[in-house]
Amino acid sequence: MNPATMRAWRVDTPRSIDRKPIIARREPLPRPGPGEVLARVLACGVCRTDLHVVEGDLPVHRPHVVPGHEVVAEVAATAERGDFTVGERVGIPWLRYTCGVCEFCRKGAENLCPQSRYTGWDADGGYAEYVTVPADFALPLPAGYADRELAPLLCAGIIGYRALTRALVPEGGVLGIYGFGGSAHLTAQVALARGARVHVMTRGAAARELALGLGVASVQHAADPPPEDLDSAILFAPVGELVPPALEALGAGGTLAVAGIHLTDIPPLNYQRHLFRERQVRSVTSNTRTDARDFLAFAARHRLRVTTHPYALERADTALSDLAHGRFDGAAVLLP
Repeated sequence: MNPATMRAWRVDTPRSIDRKPIIARREPLPRPGPGEVLARVLACGVCRTDLHVVEGDLPVHRPHVVPGHEVVAEVAATAERGDFTVGERVGIPWLRYTCGVCEFCRKGAENLCPQSRYTGWDADGGYAEYVTVPADFALPLPAGYADRELAPLLCAGIIGYRALTRALVPEGGVLGIYGFGGSAHLTAQVALARGARVHVMTRGAAARELALGLGVASVQHAADPPPEDLDSAILFAPVGELVPPALEALGAGGTLAVAGIHLTDIPPLNYQRHLFRERQVRSVTSNTRTDARDFLAFAARHRLRVTTHPYALERADTALSDLAHGRFDGAAVLLP
């Protein structure tokens, strides 16, 4: 039998994480709507997008929302259609709803659906003991991973996979990665498995050590030039000032993909230094369910090394603060 109440963290007033913008409370369990599943949270990753929601970098979509969208959960009650069984482990990702009928949905670009909604932004997420999810947007999970390892795959891994696609890395090409947190350390492994040579530019000593341990070709500080021209680059750090050096590091015809949902202002670009010779910048907006399934299938075939740091649910605010201040490599995961 399910308990009558649960623990959850809600955004109070969006502001700096150092000013305590989220509060813990006990409240009734959520009730699933039509077509939704109620699930017990087993693990929830702490994503930089959660930090953007909590600190107000992203506009408020649902006041006092429960953050969290890298949710590994166990089905507690099924939708009437019965797509899942009670006790089954499912993934609850960022993308929660698309209309299915707009021009973008019809052409396979549901990530651009103007009616799209998101877990932990438009609807309550996984910084809680229970959560709901539309059955059509819950994901089957690959075997062979612990709950805490699966959680970062559900956004960090998926969005990194889409960013890698958007970066147009040629076969056997040279990829630069700017910023090396939860998403980047998974994306680097996918790129390496596909035969790319990877150079990492990041500020954190622990992140540089992690990158070298994964087999990248070189590491350097965030704005330093890599040792060779890049075919492609991905910017994971939400720092617009890194766009010019990343573009300058590209060879002719190179592509920079900006992976974050939020980015500080980009300084003025010099056409000759940064864009000429057909270099280009591409943004990354969310993902499609096809991206998610393709990435999770890749993770089933290629055992990824997922670097995680566990925090009890009661310490969600500490985990977000540690993320903001770069106090860990890899990804933080909340364990109720």
